[in-house]
Order: sequence, then structure tokens, then C-alpha cells
Amino acid sequence: MAIKEAALALLSAVFIDYDADAATKLLAPDYIQHNPNLPTGAAAITGAIPALEEAGLTVETHRIFAEGDFVVMHNTYTNAEFFGAPTLVAVDVLRMEDGVFVEHWDNLQIPPEVTASGRSMTDGPTEITDLDKTADNKAVVEGFVNDIFLGGKLDKAADYIISEPGAYAQHNPLVPDGLESLDFAFKNIFGADPTFTIHTLHLIVAEGNFVFTATEGVLGGEPTAFFDIWRLEGGKIVEHWDVIESIPGEMAHDNGKF
Repeated sequence: MAIKEAALALLSAVFIDYDADAATKLLAPDYIQHNPNLPTGAAAITGAIPALEEAGLTVETHRIFAEGDFVVMHNTYTNAEFFGAPTLVAVDVLRMEDGVFVEHWDNLQIPPEVTASGRSMTDGPTEITDLDKTADNKAVVEGFVNDIFLGGKLDKAADYIISEPGAYAQHNPLVPDGLESLDFAFKNIFGADPTFTIHTLHLIVAEGNFVFTATEGVLGGEPTAFFDIWRLEGGKIVEHWDVIESIPGEMAHDNGKF
């Protein structure tokens, strides 16, 4: 089974069909869990399925892309009180070995009713294109993260992001569309927080026109994980989604957030 097909099958088994046997076939017994609130191991997932079914928790996948052993899914969970809120937007990342999933990372965020751009946290294009440009697009996003997020070189943003007014489609709830709004956000929204930093790029996954990055930093004085999805056209970033989650000091395992 191809990795994207397997990932969707796992989500279906756990959150739609509530089928522990089907989920078990797709998970390594020593499955490494990075969600802070779930114990590590496949048994923690399959053992939770009766509670998920009782809650009526379900999932919708908006976009999915993969590179090598990694698959990235942009999801919405509903009836998700089990995870802390009625509705949660998530980016889930799975790693596969020998046909089963061996590791999982995620970020979860409550979606607001109103956003600065008028876009939701999940709407927008989903089609994977430009497969021949995967490596180039990955390099563009890696350069952006290193220069802008880690290096703070805001004057270089136009090297990576489409610069026509309003052309950059933004799904972060606090930031309007356009390169000019991103500059404003970094200087006045995030920049107003003296603790805001992004210091480590942990993971980057790309397929065609979509690139995912997982970075770590500090926001509001709290250790924070930033999961970002970028869409590119013509060698420039044209659209951005993110899910941001604080990293708790105590977790249900010893694997850490990353």
C-alpha cells in the first residue's frame, strides 16, 4: 500500500470506522508518539478507539502529500473533546518503515470563527502539481525558514514570497493576505512579543508545489511548535497555512515534541 493510501486508511480505521484490527495492521507495536497527551506505542491508539467512537470523533482530510517515508496530512477533527475542544485543526505527520507507521507528530489548534484574511485555516487549493519542481520548491522554503524565521532577515522576504499586492494567500488567523501583511505581522504582532523566536528547523517534507516545515521556538513566553504548509508557484511561495501549539513541560511519554 502506498504511503498516502496507508495514511488515509489509518485515519479511517481510527476516526471513521473505529476498527482497531485494521489500525493494528498499519501500526508498528513500538510506534513512537510525539503528541504530548498520548502514551507511546500502538496500543495507546487502538485502546482509545472505543472512547473515540463513543464521542463520535471524526476527521476530514483537506490535503495530503508525501516524500520518502514521511506523509503530511492537513486535517480537521470534530467532536474532538477527547483532544481538548469540539473542533480542532491539525497537521499530522507520519513516518513509515517496512509498510507500517512507526512514528507520529502533530500540532492541534482551535480554529477561530473570524480570521484577518477571511480565509479559514484549511480552505484553498489541494491539488499536487509540479512534481518535477519538488527539490527546487523545498530549497526555496528551506531558504525562507533559514533567512526569515531563524535569521530574522525580513528584508529578504520578497526573495521567497510573491510580492504583488495581496497575491500571497494567508491562512494564519491573525494575518491578512499579502507579503506586506506578513512584514507587518512579524514587526507588530509577533514582534510585539519580546519572547518570540524560532530557533530550530526540525523537519521539512515536500511533494511538488507543497512543502511542510516543523520548527521550534518561543511564543508568549512558552516553548512552541510551529507546523507550516507552504504552496509555491513559479519558484515563489504563494500560500501559507499553519497550526501552532505550545509545548507542555510534561508529556505522556519521553519522546519529546519532535
